[in-house]
Amino acid sequence: MGEISFLKPKVIAIIPARSGSKSIRNKNIKLLNGKPLIAWSILTCLKSKFINKIIISTDSKKYAQIAKKFGAHEIIIRPKHISNDRSTDYEFIAHAIEELKHVDYDIITHIRPTTPKRNIYDIDKAIKLFAKSKYKSLRSVHEMSETAYKSFEIYKEELRPIANLKLSLEELNKPRQDFKTTYVANGVIDIYRKDFVLKNKKLFGNKVMAYITKNTQEVDSLEQFKYIEYLFKKNLKNYK
Repeated sequence: MGEISFLKPKVIAIIPARSGSKSIRNKNIKLLNGKPLIAWSILTCLKSKFINKIIISTDSKKYAQIAKKFGAHEIIIRPKHISNDRSTDYEFIAHAIEELKHVDYDIITHIRPTTPKRNIYDIDKAIKLFAKSKYKSLRSVHEMSETAYKSFEIYKEELRPIANLKLSLEELNKPRQDFKTTYVANGVIDIYRKDFVLKNKKLFGNKVMAYITKNTQEVDSLEQFKYIEYLFKKNLKNYK
């Protein structure tokens, strides 16, 4: 937040950090290159030209204290019933909107702590493009290494094309260049308009703006955590 935002809409960042991860114990505060995982998302948001306020949504007072230490502006303690494995993004975003009635903002950036190796250029460019658009939501994505059109399902040991593709296994054996490029959401940034969420009780409309980034790793398993740790050490100068 080194410069005054020249965008009309006011922008906040909400970083979710529940404590009940089963894949990695206390994943969101596990040390990565000497800092808790959540700290990397906070520190990136602090560099943004456009984010006016950084909010942490958590069910843990310990997580809250760590987040404040690294520069989060406000903490929302969310109830346990929307802090479990089955809880949705909409639930904690809706709860945050309810708790932030005292804050003046128009746009919500959803910054997942499980994508710590993000570029501030992408954050600010995505916000700028979105704010100037008529879209109600945005998702960051990167190109899949293999097109999803060549994916399969297994039904009672039988290999089948993905439902509704209407392609045979023989057709799916064609070179990947014969298929459209497909993308996967990567957690670098999602963006929502507060008024749309309030009115429609959902985060994404029928048309969602795509923001394409370089291939970006997410932390969902210990193996992925170790790989990202390796990437941080490899690029030590950029991640101190």
